[in-house]
Amino acid sequence: MNKDFHPLLKGAIELHVHSSPSIFPRKQTDWELIEDVKKAEMAGVVLKSHESQTADRASLIREKEPGLHVYGGLVCNYFTGGLSQAAVDAAIRLGAKIIWMPTFSSDEHQRDFGKKKTRFFNSSRPLTHPSTGITIWDENKKILPEVHEILELIAEANIILATGHLSPEEVVALVEAAKERKVEKILIQHSDLGIARVPFSLEKELVKQGCLLEKCYLACSPDFQDISVQQMAESIRELGANSCVLVTDYGQKHNIPPIKALSNFIDELLVHGINENEIFTMVNQNPKQLLGI
Repeated sequence: MNKDFHPLLKGAIELHVHSSPSIFPRKQTDWELIEDVKKAEMAGVVLKSHESQTADRASLIREKEPGLHVYGGLVCNYFTGGLSQAAVDAAIRLGAKIIWMPTFSSDEHQRDFGKKKTRFFNSSRPLTHPSTGITIWDENKKILPEVHEILELIAEANIILATGHLSPEEVVALVEAAKERKVEKILIQHSDLGIARVPFSLEKELVKQGCLLEKCYLACSPDFQDISVQQMAESIRELGANSCVLVTDYGQKHNIPPIKALSNFIDELLVHGINENEIFTMVNQNPKQLLGI
């Protein structure tokens, strides 16, 4: 084990990482990220992109590194066709393991975070992107037919539905619709992160419904400071490690590399009373269960 990484990373999976190629500034290329995954003796990683599907990139990496579980997916943003059944179907056929609801393009994101000048989504010139964000429902808050079609594709493929940057109210409606469509793997995205924060009372309800929650290091970072690691640890103890996965959402150019961030996250949670068995559950067992490994 490389001394730069925590031993509990051995065999682990990181479900939420950003790397390049990307239209947004990234710390590492896919291959630089994979080198850290190998040094940490991890089982694998999921590549996420707000602006393109990543299943094809992941398949190329697996060809060169057949011992690693490197997967991708599709975020239903304007960049990739929005709430497009055709785009989701194509991504699944290419090997997508996660379909994320809108992130950058969601109405929740665009109404608040999208209007702020940040280091996360700046590019050399303004993006070609509608000012109106995507919602999963109509004006009467009825789930759109295309969302139901996407949920059926996810259920048929038995892959992960992730909630993206939807509002808490949308998350509730989406989970209900997903359950009706027999989606078995539902991941609530960075529930503590201010971009689309989920109230703790709702986190507890979602856990009761069998959802897993991302406990995300970025929420504790200087960029957001939405929650301290101590508060994160307290929430994990109350919710139960069996219902949580540890992710970083790192990859931004100004931050440390994602795998180093995950190692630091583990160190800090241990200091605040989360035990090694709980860490193992959240970085190893739960991600593998979601990915079908």
